Formats: sequence, structure tokens, C-alpha cells
Amino acid sequence: MMQLGNNGHPYRGVALSVTSSCLFAGLYYYATLLSPLSGEQIFGWRMLLTLPCVTLFMLVSREWKHVVQVFTRLRRRPALFLGLLCSSALLGTQQWLFMWAPLNGRGLQVSLGYFLLPLVMLLVGRLLYREPLSWLQTLAGVSAACGVAHELYRVGGFSWEALLVALGFPLYFMLRRRLATEHLGGLWFDMLLTLPFATWVVVGQHTGSQPFVQHPSLYLLVIILALISATAFMAYITASRLLPMGLFGLLGYVEPVLMLLVALTLGEHIQADEWLTYFPIWAAVALLVVEGVKHVLRER
Repeated sequence: MMQLGNNGHPYRGVALSVTSSCLFAGLYYYATLLSPLSGEQIFGWRMLLTLPCVTLFMLVSREWKHVVQVFTRLRRRPALFLGLLCSSALLGTQQWLFMWAPLNGRGLQVSLGYFLLPLVMLLVGRLLYREPLSWLQTLAGVSAACGVAHELYRVGGFSWEALLVALGFPLYFMLRRRLATEHLGGLWFDMLLTLPFATWVVVGQHTGSQPFVQHPSLYLLVIILALISATAFMAYITASRLLPMGLFGLLGYVEPVLMLLVALTLGEHIQADEWLTYFPIWAAVALLVVEGVKHVLRER
């Protein structure tokens, strides 16, 4: 099997992964500024406006060649379109859930899915792609598993939201790898194929323009939403290409930790029985930081 990561650029991949986590976590807070838009409407505007930003970035950075390559492959093998549809559906579902859950009282279930996701990615990388793990990465995985196990014990089981995140994202990355679209061109097609649904959400509902009439500041806010989303998407996809799946999965713990900080900023509190979930996960993130510092020192 082809190696997912490009071991020549691990430091850049780590930096991009952390940046994307910061931006995605920031979207959790930013969504509160978009009231009275619903989670579905925020998703629709996010998809519609993010694609032009990604397109402009790819043209300026000379990454558009990847889109041309996919178009060429589609002409030669039209059946590839079915794979692209599946890839787009997987990504669109995750983006809808990300915006829908915190506004509908399901944030806890989705956050549990994000806690499970890096462990699933770690297992996929180790078992399916035979990616080696350093002893620090192994220790980080064990520590994170302890935190996840406690959260499962505390919550009492898996919800469909948690399973959708924990299993959906690995399937998405595995499918992109199988289709050879693990680049910004593949992301562009994933977003392009979500436009029909996003358009229906934004303009196909009777209340589509009413919030903007009542709150004109929403016009500027949704544009900023698109810029944040585009930057986060591009950093995330590029990091997935540069890093081995195991390390990329473990770095995924940065995002839920930052989401926790956002929740605290918004006035939520950690309950006494939740500390045994968060401490092991924070310890896992700290071990990954140590691993990254050691690698940089070795490179120098």
C-alpha cells in the first residue's frame, strides 16, 4: 500500500494539523455569533462560500493542477464519479453534524466521537497500513484510550452521532486514498458535489433570507465563516497528506481539547466525574508535543 504521509515534511504536517484544529475549534464559538441561523443554514452557507475561497487559494498557489488531473481521470474513467459522490457525502455529513450538534443539544455525543476518532485512526494506520509507532506515540495512545474508556463508562454507551464521527472520518480518508484524491483537488470536488444540497438549504427554505433582513451583520459574518473554514480545510487535508495516519490520528486530540476550552469560555463547567476523561487525553497531547520536539531536534 502507498504510504499516506510524506516523512520528509513531518514538522510542517504537525504545524498544519495543529493550525486546523485551532480553526475548527474556533468555529464552535463562532457559530454562536451567527444566531438566529440554524445549524443547517450555517452548514449551507459554509459550503457555498468556502468553495470560492478554496478555488482562489488553489489558483494563486498553483494547486489547480490537481483539479485538472481529476477532471482528466473522470473523462477517462467516468465510474470514478461514483467514488467522488461517496467521498463528498462522507465529508458533507461530517460538516453538517459539526454545525448541527452544538445547536441541538448533541455536542457531548459529537465530542465523544472526536475523542474516539484518533484511536480509530491509530488502529487503521497500525493494522491496515502497517505504520510503525514510536514508544511515545504508543504511550500517548494508551493514555488517550484510558480517557476514552472512562468517558464511555461515564456516558454509558455509543450514540449514533459518536459512531458517525469515529467511523465516518476514517472511511473518508481511506476512500480518498483508494481514489488517489488525497490532495486539495479531491477536497475541491468533495465540496463541489455538496453544492446542490447546500443550495437547497440556503435558498430552498422559506426563511432563507429572513435572518439576513433582520440582522444585516450576518452578511459579513458568513463571509468570515467561509474564510476560516477554507483555511482550516486546506490545512487539515494537507496535514493528512504529509503525516502517517497514526500520528495524524493522534494529533486529532488537539481539536477536542481546544473545543473544551471554548466550552469553558462560553460558561460550561467540567463535572467532577469528567476529570478522569480529560486528564489522560491532555497527557496524550503533551506526549505528542514531546515527540514532535524530539523529532525537530534530531532533524537539526
